[in-house]
Amino acid sequence: MNDQEYAILKKRVLGMTGIDLDNYKSQQMRRRLTSFIENSSCDVIGYCRMIEKDEASLRKLCDFLTINVTEFYRDAWAFADLEKNILPGLLENRVHINVWSAGCSDGSEAYTIAMILLSLPRKVTFHILGTDMDELSLARARAGGPYKDDFLKSLPKHYLSKYFSCDKGRGEYWVNKDIKDRTTFKKHNLLADPFEKGFDLIACRNVTIYFTEEAKDALNRRFHESLKENGILFVGATEFMMNAMKCGYHKLGTCFYQKTVPSIARI
Repeated sequence: MNDQEYAILKKRVLGMTGIDLDNYKSQQMRRRLTSFIENSSCDVIGYCRMIEKDEASLRKLCDFLTINVTEFYRDAWAFADLEKNILPGLLENRVHINVWSAGCSDGSEAYTIAMILLSLPRKVTFHILGTDMDELSLARARAGGPYKDDFLKSLPKHYLSKYFSCDKGRGEYWVNKDIKDRTTFKKHNLLADPFEKGFDLIACRNVTIYFTEEAKDALNRRFHESLKENGILFVGATEFMMNAMKCGYHKLGTCFYQKTVPSIARI
């Protein structure tokens, strides 16, 4: 894919999906898209015409770009750290917390956090907002399923028995009403739409893998504005924040950054 073809594709993708490919690392994204389009047996111009006419092809492209790969309790060690260390500190002076699962895909992450909060020794009220660009994933999240075994393989067994119902004939699992009632899901573009504020915990995991450093920096600063004082940003295991202090964070662990409050100089 040459520069002119990539420019045409970027413009067409932005107009049809709202996804701005300039926020993604150019070399990696161009390589991925070249391979993806070659599998469709089209050149770039032909592919652009195809996604204009064929909704299924456009949906497939959106799924590819938004990287909807997720599961419950993904990176079990990180969620164990959240449960045993991060949340107890966060809840010292809070009786209610608001959580945002940004780039929530089919709701696995949002529901995992809900189960952990419900299982804490100290009872706390909470609400979780899950957002994503993909309407099909959001539909499954809102319905609370169905989820197959592969999505649940890392989930502790006591969560599975307590918070899910199972259609054994189909091998499908559904989140129960108690969990669903504490969550809301809506469509949202992290790179274009306004952010809500007042969150105690924001989870944005494995979403920014192909983002440019400039896009990541802008996103982390916007998350900072959306967090309450001493709120926590929960990121993916490989999503290091290189300039955490400049963005207003203190690193708590491999996946956790806490919003810092600027000190007030004495007069």
